[in-house]
Amino acid sequence: MTDRTPRFRLGFLTHVQGRDADLARTYRNAQELFVVADELGFDVGWVAQHHVSLGGGGLSSPWTFLAHAAARTTRIRLGTAITVLPLEDPIRLAEDVATVDTLSGGRVEIGVGSGSSDVEFAAFGKDAARRRELTSENLAVLRRALAGEEVGTSGFRIQPPPGDFNGRLWQGAFSAQGARYAAAAGSNLLLNRAAYGYDTPTDEVQRPWADAFLDAWDTPRRPRIGLSRLVFPAKDRRTALRQIGDDVHRAALRMSASGAFPKDVSANEALRRFHAFHGAPEEIVEQFHKERVLPVATDLIAQFNPAVPDQDATIRALELIAADVAPALGWQPAATTERPSAGV
Repeated sequence: MTDRTPRFRLGFLTHVQGRDADLARTYRNAQELFVVADELGFDVGWVAQHHVSLGGGGLSSPWTFLAHAAARTTRIRLGTAITVLPLEDPIRLAEDVATVDTLSGGRVEIGVGSGSSDVEFAAFGKDAARRRELTSENLAVLRRALAGEEVGTSGFRIQPPPGDFNGRLWQGAFSAQGARYAAAAGSNLLLNRAAYGYDTPTDEVQRPWADAFLDAWDTPRRPRIGLSRLVFPAKDRRTALRQIGDDVHRAALRMSASGAFPKDVSANEALRRFHAFHGAPEEIVEQFHKERVLPVATDLIAQFNPAVPDQDATIRALELIAADVAPALGWQPAATTERPSAGV
């Protein structure tokens, strides 16, 4: 009998960005992506939290957004990659998470991380130098709260009573040490779309992190690794570059100021350093066959950020990922609502 078990779950991630100051439209467009992905059979839809505005948007309140997405979808799981945990009250966060989980029928996944913006920490009156310590402290409380244990004071448990979150907490990591720390905490591992500050290709940098996570894993359940990648399929490479090339280059030039990328980085080098999979679906499949982390990943998380393609092109890219890219890599879609063919 042929094994029909998918090699991985398929997700998409949006940073909720648009091309103008109309944030209502940007948010509506991002909500539409969740509906489309739900219909296409994507397993998980993720949002990233940003308290400091990105160009054309950014999402400061992910759980409010996901509560709305829960009402518009039926089966896709709903997650954060990531919630900036040091800036949250972990008990209040647990209440929000449990509420969305209850409303969605148990579809929540929560990814947390320590954040990177000193401006965010200053705005919330937190010491950025303590971000890792605060993350650890808050994660311990969050984990207890979502396990239904007493937190804060004797006799207090969050409501609504949380479901079983064993296996649904994720941590972002940017080093082998961070990956081992996530494993020791019993958290799933989230790997970023790019390894900043390295000349070596991202997958070569991150594969040892994934291996360190798996080696350190000492929990009975199966470890999960979420691999985020910039994936933009289109009719052909030229079409893909027209949609994402300039945005990716501008983002790389901005990030060169912090040393994440070399100064005066070229457009082609920007795409390489963002580890971008772009072009016709068959080209992307060929690129993924060389990806070093995918063989150990349990979740492939496609995103378009830092590019902000127009909405029609974004939806088309999701269709091509679900119809042509992911199945060629071993993914099987969940039961879906009928949707037009994504054939090129």
